[in-house]
Amino acid sequence: MSISSVKAVGDRLAQNIERVILGKHEEVMLALIGLLCEGHLLIEDVPGVGKTMLAKALARSVGGNFSRIQFTPDMLPSDVTGVSVFNQQTREFEFRPGPIMAQIVLADEINRATPKTQSALLEAMEERQVTVDGTTYELAPPFLVLATQNPIEYEGTFPLPEAQLDRFLLRIRLGYPEATDEMAMLDAQQYHHPVTGLRQVVTLDELREAQAAVRSVYIDRQIKRYIVDIVSATRNHDDVYLGASPRGSLALYRASQARAALAGRDHVLPDDVKALAIPTLAHRIIIGPSARIKDITAENVIAEVLKRVPVPGATLGID
Repeated sequence: MSISSVKAVGDRLAQNIERVILGKHEEVMLALIGLLCEGHLLIEDVPGVGKTMLAKALARSVGGNFSRIQFTPDMLPSDVTGVSVFNQQTREFEFRPGPIMAQIVLADEINRATPKTQSALLEAMEERQVTVDGTTYELAPPFLVLATQNPIEYEGTFPLPEAQLDRFLLRIRLGYPEATDEMAMLDAQQYHHPVTGLRQVVTLDELREAQAAVRSVYIDRQIKRYIVDIVSATRNHDDVYLGASPRGSLALYRASQARAALAGRDHVLPDDVKALAIPTLAHRIIIGPSARIKDITAENVIAEVLKRVPVPGATLGID
């Protein structure tokens, strides 16, 4: 598939999803970047802004198998991965797959589950497989986890482990809609929710071809160095207790390729890297205790790093 075809696939998906998610073009494009990179998304925001609807609209648009896991404190790992049950007739154990055995999985309010249950997602998210009772089951591609969490309400929640956060390619925040978009939402939902009328606009074969084509987008060596310098700067920052991992460098690399392809370009610009630095790296950084007292956030740190790290451009012919 050519880069122009990837852009066409992205345009169809964006147009379809934006029938439900109004006035959030940038956030929808971030979700598509995650889809094209075969990466997982953490959608973090207050209740009622469309986190679940974004996941449902994405699933309907690509026609993949969709499942929803409503995380609760009493959930067990087997409730996610599945369990082996003894069959009295055949006298053998049979595997009954859990909701993770789908192509697009909505992990709703993921931070309400205990760390033990959250860890059941680690193997599935990184290796695209699930191991139950010594048997490994491959997950059918494309496999995408869209997790939601409410950053405001902390009662009855558990913070996501760093290993779990690091497996999310992007963290997306939708925010409240503009007044005109909220008015349009009221009109659109007067009789029924528009998500029920969404149809599949991209086949799974087209999606797989687009995912493969994204990896062919050219990244100059200087831009690769720019990515590494940004990530390295987060590890050496005075306000950071734990910087971004090498997986963060790879996430920024892959996401930049996808952003370029969605724009119809066969090469990555420094602007692609700068635009995606916060969504790909902020959730991977742990701010030091003294910096938290001063209300310094991971977003502040990355914004400062972007100002400090030299941008390649002169030798690339980029203005």
